[in-house]
Amino acid sequence: MLHEPAGQEFTRLRTPNLYPVGTMIAVIGSGYWGKNLVRNFHALGALAAVCDKNPTLLENAQAAHPGVRICMALPDMLTDPEITGVAIATPAESHFVIAREALLAGKHVFVEKPLTLDEGEGRELIDLAARKGLVLMVGHLLRYHPVFMALQDLAQSGALGRINYVYSNRLNLGKVRREENILWSFAPHDISMILALAGEEPERVWATGGNYLHRRIADVTTTHLDFPSGLKAHVFVSWLHPFKEQKLVVVGERQMAVFDDTRPWEEKLLLYPHEIRWENGAPVPARCEPVRVEVPQSEPLRSECQHFLDCIASGAAPVTDGQEGLRVLKVLMNAQRSLDASDAPTAPGAPPVHPESASQAPAARHGDGAFVHPTAVVDDRVTIGSGTKIWHFSHILPDTSIGEKVNIGQNVVAGPEVRIGSGCKIQNNVSVYKGVVLEDNVFCGPSMVFTNVHAPRAFIPGMDRALPTVVRTGATLGANCTIVCGNEIGQYAFVAAGAVVTRPVPPHGLVMGNPARLAGWVCRCGAKLDEHLCCPGCGDAYERDGDGLASTRQSPRSHA
Repeated sequence: MLHEPAGQEFTRLRTPNLYPVGTMIAVIGSGYWGKNLVRNFHALGALAAVCDKNPTLLENAQAAHPGVRICMALPDMLTDPEITGVAIATPAESHFVIAREALLAGKHVFVEKPLTLDEGEGRELIDLAARKGLVLMVGHLLRYHPVFMALQDLAQSGALGRINYVYSNRLNLGKVRREENILWSFAPHDISMILALAGEEPERVWATGGNYLHRRIADVTTTHLDFPSGLKAHVFVSWLHPFKEQKLVVVGERQMAVFDDTRPWEEKLLLYPHEIRWENGAPVPARCEPVRVEVPQSEPLRSECQHFLDCIASGAAPVTDGQEGLRVLKVLMNAQRSLDASDAPTAPGAPPVHPESASQAPAARHGDGAFVHPTAVVDDRVTIGSGTKIWHFSHILPDTSIGEKVNIGQNVVAGPEVRIGSGCKIQNNVSVYKGVVLEDNVFCGPSMVFTNVHAPRAFIPGMDRALPTVVRTGATLGANCTIVCGNEIGQYAFVAAGAVVTRPVPPHGLVMGNPARLAGWVCRCGAKLDEHLCCPGCGDAYERDGDGLASTRQSPRSHA
């Protein structure tokens, strides 16, 4: 038996090409998943360039798609007027910085899941895209799977009746990762589908998990969601499973539906019109044979890439826009908090250990509201300001001072004898060595590098030759950039992602490339100044002051 869904959203996403000739996309990151984006944008005639730090991956992209432009420097892509938008397929910790720089450069942005690793950063990207009138789309791929779209249409049409509960299994043996746990790696797609079916946000989220291959990284998690309507959902993910399973089950009052992505296409969506009959006051199930739902076959990723191009052309909001990405991110963050609480040495479900009672930092001083994740290590003689947060696997060495409301991401090392001002944000995988001083409100992008010795040798002690590096108030250091020791970064300067700084950067200077060269000027709000040294974003005006800039007028719209 066959069932043909009507599918308003289904047909809308399968419309012919709408984008004009000249809409060109640069794919940033061409590895495990990025190469698939490269392939699809190339097939759609919209691939302008591929950007990656790995020369081998770039060679592979060029061999597979002769003539495609390749580069290793992100600024080259962002300053190219022929590039309309970018598709970001880099590690999750770099999503915010790269997406933000692309939006500031006037590019439409498609970013793979998750949108960011922080709710505040997600909101910042959404607001920035809205101010600039740009498309911001998140790669929740299964929302563009024709089978899920048919299932969603059935649910919205009432064919399933009131939905009682949804569960999903995404299980496999590998691919095991170490930069993120299984929750952040596998669950975003399922959460996105469940939120779409529910049509509302959950009022309660909790999760349990198990760490088997690494004591601090969950290999298996089960996430539970309770919705205000009474609908309940469960997401079971694992990369430590004997067989592959990708299954979404929707149990409605009238019919039950199963989306099994491991089955042949014609069997991927089955309806079970089972009934519950009441006989003598007792419920009795009446089983029925499953009904196959006929769905036209197409590649989900091709549809997703096409949808991004269509939205650029029409100005329409994507199905998985920034707001949808933020809703998924909030569920992930609440699930992670639940996992963290259950892993802490307290009663199950209790909040994480307060930093003052954490055994890792017996002699550290903490301000009110400071938070140290149980996996972080804080040595003696460390001062942590009020409201500061130190996340997973980070290590703060002795005699380090951290100001108020600082956010230190995962796998960060700071110290010894380092001073970090208030309001700083240090993203994942950054080492702030002895000799580095960060003034207030400095942003350090993921995996950026500070050096401390000009000519290091493994077999020659070098700390006696360490040179100080000072980063002034409000400066931004982009993802994967390198700051060679002994150079000062001026206040509100902006070092682009991947740049290598070999000389001092003036206040408000925008530098790019290797070695980094002055490429313009930026406002304190982060926007690039025009040729008159005025900010198109907040309206502030500047004038030359020595090697840098000084503010001459602050607009009422100016950022405080």
